[in-house]
Amino acid sequence: MTFVVTDVCIKCKYTDCVEVCPVDCFYEGENMLVISPDECIDCGVCEPECPIEAILPDSDEKADKWLELNKEYSEKWPNITGTKEPMPDADALKDEEGKLEKYFSAEPGEGD
Repeated sequence: MTFVVTDVCIKCKYTDCVEVCPVDCFYEGENMLVISPDECIDCGVCEPECPIEAILPDSDEKADKWLELNKEYSEKWPNITGTKEPMPDADALKDEEGKLEKYFSAEPGEGD
């Protein structure tokens, strides 16, 4: 089992989850984070740290479509192990629906 980041993270990119991860399995895109399902040890410490509830266990039926996205981009984007400031409009966009279609960027972030 693993945890996955959903589209709720897009254009928000809070990094509270990154700081608590014991295996550094988060990867940074231009406007969201993903978790490597191959590296995640299913400890669950990241899930309650996300202030916008963008992280789900893969056992949640809503997580199914996010597992492949997390796997694909964790292989392309740089690793992130520390906290950073959230994106400028994070608070305003945290509850917006349909962010994958509107805002997703496949471009990598800066990483650490």
